[in-house]
Amino acid sequence: MDLSADFWNIKYKNNQIGWDLGQISPPLKAYFSQLTNKNSKILIPGGGNSYEAEWLFQNGFQNVFVVDLSEIALQNIKNRVPDFPSSQLIHTDFFDVNDSFDLIVEQTFFCAIHPTLRPKYAKKMHELLRPKGKLVGLLFDAILNENHPPFGGNKKEYATYFETHFTVHLMENSHNSISSRQGMELFFMLQKENYVSFP
Repeated sequence: MDLSADFWNIKYKNNQIGWDLGQISPPLKAYFSQLTNKNSKILIPGGGNSYEAEWLFQNGFQNVFVVDLSEIALQNIKNRVPDFPSSQLIHTDFFDVNDSFDLIVEQTFFCAIHPTLRPKYAKKMHELLRPKGKLVGLLFDAILNENHPPFGGNKKEYATYFETHFTVHLMENSHNSISSRQGMELFFMLQKENYVSFP
């Protein structure tokens, strides 16, 4: 299965981006609106066109970083938000990121990677978060596809990846998803604790 940079660039070039809402996801907008520390260092992995990054940046959060395999997606952000620092639009594989963050935002990245990488995703998130840092976002609570993204799953499966790495503060049906995703999304909030360890 080809999920390379070329694969994603072709998707963006041909506008085959059905996952893209064209706006910030309402549940994430509601969550961001409650944040008070605008100095927080925030990562949006596999961010794509990342309307979330745009909203955060335009609302005073200056330390927002977007990582994506697609140069086209990152350029789309720069085109929409010319003041967004180019150094914070990172063209690389998420699993190669070596930094630390206070908050990581999940928005259609988890469902885009091959399901076999999900345990690695959980471990990498733990590595990238500072003590007490949070991983917050949305996961599809639906079967979806088996041979191409988006790949689905369910709450019970997701818990097996995260519960050994994080304190699970919240993982429940999203009440304010867009209409086309009503009943298909889980809003979740995980926190890295100092005592968490794993092999």
